[in-house]
Amino acid sequence: MIFERDNWQEIFATIRKNKLRTFLTMLGVFWGIFMLVIMLGSGNGLRNGILKEFAGTATNSFFIWTQQTTKAYKGMKPGRNFNFNLADVEAIKQMPDLDVVSPLNQLGGYEGANNVVRGLKTAPCEIQASFPNSTEIAQVRISKGRFINDLDIKEKRKICVIGPRVAQMLFKKDENVIGEYIRVNGVYFKVVGLTIPAAGGDEGRQQSQRVNIPFSTFQNAFNMGDVVGWFAIKSKDDVPAEVSEEKVLSVLRERHKIAPDDLKAIGHWNMAVEYNKLNGLFIGIEILIWIVGIGTLLAGVIGISNIMLIVVKERTKEIGVKRALGAVPSQIIGQILIEAVFLTAISGYFGLVTAIGLLELLNSMIGESGEMFTNPTVDLSVALKALTVLIVSGAVAGLIPARKAVSIKPVEALRAE
Repeated sequence: MIFERDNWQEIFATIRKNKLRTFLTMLGVFWGIFMLVIMLGSGNGLRNGILKEFAGTATNSFFIWTQQTTKAYKGMKPGRNFNFNLADVEAIKQMPDLDVVSPLNQLGGYEGANNVVRGLKTAPCEIQASFPNSTEIAQVRISKGRFINDLDIKEKRKICVIGPRVAQMLFKKDENVIGEYIRVNGVYFKVVGLTIPAAGGDEGRQQSQRVNIPFSTFQNAFNMGDVVGWFAIKSKDDVPAEVSEEKVLSVLRERHKIAPDDLKAIGHWNMAVEYNKLNGLFIGIEILIWIVGIGTLLAGVIGISNIMLIVVKERTKEIGVKRALGAVPSQIIGQILIEAVFLTAISGYFGLVTAIGLLELLNSMIGESGEMFTNPTVDLSVALKALTVLIVSGAVAGLIPARKAVSIKPVEALRAE
């Protein structure tokens, strides 16, 4: 039936006869799927922009640093400052729930800037003391050379790995940085690697302006003793990071005589908790988008159904003639359904193509530079699913007028004017 020429001639004749009515009906469906795809793409763009801050960092990781105590405990007064040390590292490593324990230090404290000198050029940079295993928590992408290795730690080598912004400020364009020396607080370090940011946003900017040196070298060069600035810790895959974090905090509180209920003495930030919060938020936004989008689609589909009821009424006599000439109910139903699905599919297709084209244009304009809005596109599978749902809805919408059409008795239909 779908390939019968007469049916299609009737459909196109009806469309030509009622151009404005058909256009307005199809516009509702067009707008419904257009808005659904645009909202889904925008939601993805917002999700990608926000979650870009988490790129390159293990989602089951957490970070711990020292702050002032706020409560007296075991003879210790509140307001006490304390430091983590290398003995804490060994104590934490014994915990079976942890996969990676990486102590870190930074010259001048967190986000502290230090002048790095090469010849007559000076650049404000972050000087970070790292272990090789820190890359298992926060990814480091190397564009030239290498990163810190175990031999650098063992031999306390005066080497460094610099970010692209550091190279830009201290070296000429296209100059080979590997093997050159830079000076930090009077100490010379040989450049053995050049990185590129693995994350976006603030973290990406920090990585770009960072100088990584071996942890052991940092201790000796800057008289840091066995002080550890903070810990980057990764939980095992089968252990929630929140569980491991609480166990580590308990051990550190006990080792440094901190009251168990002093929640401000040790600062901590859990990547898994923050990531799950944001991910849950965006899942909720996506569900809301689907609810609103499907509601808009249904409005357009209902419009198709209403128009088909009008078409059935206009063709009452024609349907009566067909029934009198021996047309079976399935033929009448099929013709009405074909017309409903055709109008729905065509308008839905153009709405889908227009929305995807607009999103691709927006994506090309934004590129990867967007801070809070990146890659606002939808998967083709999602778009095709939306179109399939729309076509099925169009078929369902056509059932009501189709059933009405076959319920008309041939004798009554032939008397209709």
